[in-house]
Amino acid sequence: MIAGRSVLAVITARGGSKGVLRKNIHPLAGKPLISWTIECAKASRYIDRCIISTEDSEIAAVSREWGGDVPFLRPEELAKDDTPGVEPVLHAASTIAGYDLIVLLQPTSPLRKPDDIEACLETLVSSNATSCVTVTQADKSPLWMYNLDETGGMMPVLQAEDRSLPRQKLAPVYVLNGAVYALQREHLMETKKLLDDRTLASIMPRERSLDIDTWEDFEIAELRIRKMSMDA
Repeated sequence: MIAGRSVLAVITARGGSKGVLRKNIHPLAGKPLISWTIECAKASRYIDRCIISTEDSEIAAVSREWGGDVPFLRPEELAKDDTPGVEPVLHAASTIAGYDLIVLLQPTSPLRKPDDIEACLETLVSSNATSCVTVTQADKSPLWMYNLDETGGMMPVLQAEDRSLPRQKLAPVYVLNGAVYALQREHLMETKKLLDDRTLASIMPRERSLDIDTWEDFEIAELRIRKMSMDA
């Protein structure tokens, strides 16, 4: 609970991952990927209850082995490749009633810390925003990005008078890292969106912002976890 507001966290984990088969329960540093998010949520001082939303019985079983709360199996129609990411959150928020704030935690962000969840919630509550999401500073400016036509011709993603500015003189830009989405429940249910033009940002460092999508990402995560344990 934060400032008298109750908090429900939802970990969404479907079984049909394509890039890495069975990604959400694949081992990372000796533990299933989803366990990192379960443990992080349980360590947060603001989260009153954390549930796992999955349609997959094996993911449900593994989650329970690691202390996860799996109160239901998500309907199969909410676990397809083209299911919008907000739909499982709406389903969970409707099924588990009585909470003021909803936090979405994706298991593909294993390097987040409880501090990251709490900073996002603190920004949401202190500013009375409708939603707050975590972002990280992008390593490249969109001024240096191009679309290519069928002949290989380059078309700037953004228009600018001068593209020759050194990196140090470019304003920082930020990208969603997918680690934490914190929302007012009423706003979520009304708009059916995870973010809109009133969403605020909570900045996370790049080293904790890895989003697991490929085998290479697993290797990078292993290295970062090893470094974090050595630095601790």
